[in-house]
Order: sequence, then C-alpha cells, then structure tokens
Amino acid sequence: LSLLAFKIICLIFLLPLIPMAVLGVIMAVPALISFYVLWVISMLLRPVVVISVGLLLWNFPSTVLKFKQVVNTVAYMFLTNDKKYKKLPDPNMDDFKVKHERKTIIFVRHGESCWNDTFNAGERSKLDFLKGFLPGLLLASLTEIYLALTGRVDSWFYDSPLSEYGVSQITRLAEFLKRPPTTPEEKKYIDILNGTSSHSSVLLSSNLRRAISTVCIGFRSRLSSSPSSKIIIHPSLQEISRNPDTLSITPPHLLVEPSWIEKRLYPGVVHSLRNQCDMTYHTGNKSMDSNGGKRMSEFSDFAFTLDEEVLICGGHSLWFRSYFRQYLPSGSRHVAKVKKMVNGGCVKFEVLRAVKGGKGVYVIDEESI
Repeated sequence: LSLLAFKIICLIFLLPLIPMAVLGVIMAVPALISFYVLWVISMLLRPVVVISVGLLLWNFPSTVLKFKQVVNTVAYMFLTNDKKYKKLPDPNMDDFKVKHERKTIIFVRHGESCWNDTFNAGERSKLDFLKGFLPGLLLASLTEIYLALTGRVDSWFYDSPLSEYGVSQITRLAEFLKRPPTTPEEKKYIDILNGTSSHSSVLLSSNLRRAISTVCIGFRSRLSSSPSSKIIIHPSLQEISRNPDTLSITPPHLLVEPSWIEKRLYPGVVHSLRNQCDMTYHTGNKSMDSNGGKRMSEFSDFAFTLDEEVLICGGHSLWFRSYFRQYLPSGSRHVAKVKKMVNGGCVKFEVLRAVKGGKGVYVIDEESI
C-alpha cells in the first residue's frame, strides 16, 4: 500500500510536467534539424569554396577584371556627380535668324536590359514585379557568380546587356521596319532608318553593350544589305547615372564582345559587332569628372562634324530625356521632357546650331519632334 501511495503521489506531481516535456521535445526538433542542416552545409561548403577559389585563380585575368569592376562600381556610386550639371540658358533666337545649320536626329532606345529585368517593373504590373523580385535577384546573382567562376568577360549588372525579352523587343523593331508604312511621313522615316532613302544617314551608338546590340539587331537588314556600313561608337552617348549598368566594360578602341544571351538568341549579332562597329572614338569608360551635361555638349558638337543629314543614335532613356530637357526651350511643356522613351522606341527631331563667340549653341525645334 505504501508503494502504491508513493506511485500515486509521484504521478500527481509528474502529470503536469508531461505537457512541458512534450513541448520541450517539439521545440528541440527544429533545433536538432537546424544543427544537422548546418552540419551538412558546412561539409559541402568546404569543397565548394576550394573549387571556387581554384577557378578564380585558374581564370586570374578575368578575376582581376571582375575585381576592377567592383572597385569601379563603388567609386562611381559614391564619388561621381554624373547627374549634377546646370541647365543651359535658352539661346538668343536672333542668333539663329542670321545663320544656322540643321541636323535631323533619330533616337532609338535600347531593348530591356538584364538590369532593367531585375530592378524595374517595365511592362509588368507592380504586383508581378514584387512577387518576382527576390527570385529574379537570386538568379541575377547566381549568374554573375557563374560568369566570374567560368572566366567570362561578361556581367549581368556591369554594362548590363540585353535581356531575353530585350532581344525580342528589338527583333520586333526589325520586323516593324520591314512592314509597309501606313502614311507618307512614316514611309519617309522608315526609308531613312532602312538606309533606302535619298537622305543620307549614319548609325551611331552609345558605348554600352545593350545600345550597340540594339542597333545591330534592330537594323540588321540595313547592315546586311550594306556590309561596308559602320556603326560609330561614341562615348558621349553613354548613359547618365551612377549605376554599374551605365559603366562600359569594353576597353578603349577594342571590339565589343557579345553577351551570353545574344550568342544564344541571336548569333548573327557577332558578325556586326566584329565587322561593322567603328571603335575609333571609343576612348573607354566615362571619366570620373564627366557628367551628363558635358557629354550632351560633346555629342552636339560631334553631330555637326558629320556630313550625313540624319543621325540614327542608339542610346538610353535618361540620356535622351535629359537631352530634350537641355535643348528644348525652358518654356516648352513637351512630353519628351517628362516621359522616358519606351524600349525599342524611335523618336525623330531636328536640332539647330548657331555660332556665338566662336562656340556652337543648340536648340531643338519643338515642332519637328
């Protein structure tokens, strides 16, 4: 009886502890699982680190280049003032009444880039963009690591190339230029873009890969029908921003390398990049003391040294919008000063040049846009 009483007393005291014990076991399971998961990861991490270091050393030149890209990214992000420049005062229109030159320019915005795909909603809804942001950023980061480990002179972020969707956008531009025009005015400018007009024209591009590839793919019929045609690569058209996607990966005067996406989706771009790009003016990446205002002025001066009547320029949305803001009159409320051009969009306008004090002054004819 004493033994039975002892057991009952023990049971009474221990019974409330049973749920606590069960709860303790339940709480210990995640910790136990976490321990073994971390142990497995640590076991796998060692060979991964060793192999990664080995690949980086094996591809030492590209590793050094990647390191330089990281340094440049940080330097331009914090030390440049690319967007800080003064709006030029409106020129005296009487200067243009005496004597002026006129040049027709067609801006062609590049297709969507890998950077745009990762960080901008683009044609997606904000909800779809937010849902896909983290997976997209993970894909971009893993791709960047893969390109570094395999020794490729390429990047998702730095001098960001056309994305898969960007290639399809510019392919649609090329197809549009083949379709019959719907109006006489449309025919006039499509003929100019195709190089079949009586008006002389020349192709130019920013020194960033996505803009060059846009010109190569979008105007492939024109380039293939005239193998001697050249695309003038001019650094004054380099995008206005501190971000790494606006920094040029191509060394001075060297040919542009196609991205891994372009090689797979449009291998024909390789021929144009190697044989139809004039790199004479490509002096490398924009300097640390450069800014958008200086480059727009350089472009305007350069434009009027060319003999062709029409300049077809592949470039970037911020640069194009800034150019309209800089050279349209201050009182202008044109949408080009507010809105960015769409990917693959083409906008034609005319810019006037007069000389004052031995220097060129410029203004965009708003009615010509």
